[in-house]
Amino acid sequence: MSFWAVAQTEPLRERLATEELERTGFNVYCPRIKFRHNGKWRITALFPNYLFLEIASQWYRARWCRGVLRLLGPDGAPPYQLGENVVAEIRAKERNGFVVLKPKPSKLQKGQQVRIIGGRFDGRLALFEDQARHERIKVLMELLGGYAVVELGQYDKVEPLDIAVSR
Repeated sequence: MSFWAVAQTEPLRERLATEELERTGFNVYCPRIKFRHNGKWRITALFPNYLFLEIASQWYRARWCRGVLRLLGPDGAPPYQLGENVVAEIRAKERNGFVVLKPKPSKLQKGQQVRIIGGRFDGRLALFEDQARHERIKVLMELLGGYAVVELGQYDKVEPLDIAVSR
């Protein structure tokens, strides 16, 4: 009977550890994610310095593969066993070889009243409009007798007020 375990790898050596473990006969799974950072696509491990391996027998051989620091579990004893559903759930979230993560939900809802903190609009009230690229916040403010969408500065913040206003 086989089971899944977790191996901790040396920093930035997931690929070496995967190759060595596969060469030794283990089934290895290292989930990856793809994301944009500073306008470029980056690929990295979902869990940096960790990977999953399926152990059928002789778990101790995995410990001595190049790139592997240790197997998670008590020292000198068999590693902790993961349920099959853990790896299956991660694999179910893959699209085109990469795990797709849910976007962070915005704590603010469109139309929610906020107070601006910092910058030239410090203390003013506005309605939350959107979270723009690079984490900049867009708000709807009353200016010169009308409403205008304003993108706040990079370091400006907003705090939500309890009242939500619909437009």
